[in-house]
Amino acid sequence: MGRSEMGPVAAAPAVEWRDVSFSYPADDPAGGAAAPGALGAPVLSGASLAVPRGAFCLLVGATGSGKSTLLRLAKPEVAPVGELSGSVEVLGRPVRGLSVRESALALGLVTQDASAQLVCDTVGAEMAFALENLGTDPAAMGRRLAEACCFFGVDGWLHTPVAELSGGRRQLAVLAAAMVLRPQVLLLDEPTAQLDPVAERTFLHGLFRVNRELGVTVVVATHRPAPMAPYATMAAEVAGGGVRTVEPGALAGEPAVLCPLPEPGDVALEARDLWVRYGSGRPWVLSGCSAEVRSGEVRALVGGNGCGKSTLVRTLAGILRPRRGSVRDAGAARRGYVPQDPREVLGAGTVGGELTAWGPGAGFSEREARAMAERVGLLGLWGRDAAELSGGQRQLLAVAKVLLCRPRTLLLDEPVKGLDRAARETVASLVAERAAAGAAVVAATHDLAFARDCCTTVSMVFDGALVGTAPADAFFRESVFFS
Repeated sequence: MGRSEMGPVAAAPAVEWRDVSFSYPADDPAGGAAAPGALGAPVLSGASLAVPRGAFCLLVGATGSGKSTLLRLAKPEVAPVGELSGSVEVLGRPVRGLSVRESALALGLVTQDASAQLVCDTVGAEMAFALENLGTDPAAMGRRLAEACCFFGVDGWLHTPVAELSGGRRQLAVLAAAMVLRPQVLLLDEPTAQLDPVAERTFLHGLFRVNRELGVTVVVATHRPAPMAPYATMAAEVAGGGVRTVEPGALAGEPAVLCPLPEPGDVALEARDLWVRYGSGRPWVLSGCSAEVRSGEVRALVGGNGCGKSTLVRTLAGILRPRRGSVRDAGAARRGYVPQDPREVLGAGTVGGELTAWGPGAGFSEREARAMAERVGLLGLWGRDAAELSGGQRQLLAVAKVLLCRPRTLLLDEPVKGLDRAARETVASLVAERAAAGAAVVAATHDLAFARDCCTTVSMVFDGALVGTAPADAFFRESVFFS
């Protein structure tokens, strides 16, 4: 696919962070406005890391440790606002001195939320967008599009609306769009967090080819390094504001999230013969789908991207109305819903403002909200603007905000995506407590460890309905592809 127009300095690392310290603007613990120019505690402090050209580097670390901050500091267009000291260089040049064009040609970026990154209606338009903005010659543009489509196997989707792509295909389209510019370095932030196991393997195979066949340096920030460890040539852990290198092989094992669960009671949530589609004449997403969930039960919904898991959860939550069929929910008066995108339940306030917003209506105090914030590790960020949190921290905030209302029916869409092990265990514990209190819980998830160890039963969503419903241990014992 050729090389970038930006010439690298000979023998320089692909990306280098040298003695980097970074602080975000200060938060007021009371939730008000902090003094102008005040800074919070450093997220990074003297962090140094050099990634050689051609490497496949994993960045690991706890939720909120600074992985995403470190990654974004290397991409001027998305660099966070705050105070930076030290230097960040790409191909031997300070990133602060790169023009928009030079940055685009040197560095590609793929985030965990493909929907937020896509700006055009079709796959072809998305892939051509950046080239058009850079004034690429039409003939050269056509060749680049053709090469990228063939390389990633997306030529059959060129005229497909991006809204109709499954999560896995959408993420692969984002990768292809990034590579059309032929960057020498590719930065990825939790790129597989919303992919099912099969789609994840497909995406990682494409990423491996980008690294090995095209010689592109790959740097991936992830909370789930195990699936990527076989591809990695190096790894680094972000902790305590610094960075230390670790062996990729040490990241291959991923401990399970364990949580005791109660015995389920009577049927509390019932769906009968649901038929749901997005518009007249469109294909049915759910077709004759039925389910029964008992009080105290934690039901996991698994399946491929685009199979209908989120549609079922949204229908059970009353957000979507079925064309046929019905939902009976004994806990409808105290129903809680955590969407796949936490921003749907978060406003424009601070962490404290978000956690206390529903207190008057739901009957909990600020003291209880602060206790919840401490439990999920966000109390120290009480005055921080929620929009400035990392993806994992926003996820924790959304879960905490909903669970403070003590729902009797709890509906979760990818509740542990982008979370480290400790944060996943916290969410699992909170969910188990709601189940122990008698709530009926349904969780759509791609995290099979969460489904296996934190759920009572598992159902696969396939062909518009639920198939293979079984106790969690039996489901995974009998599964070949989802295990």
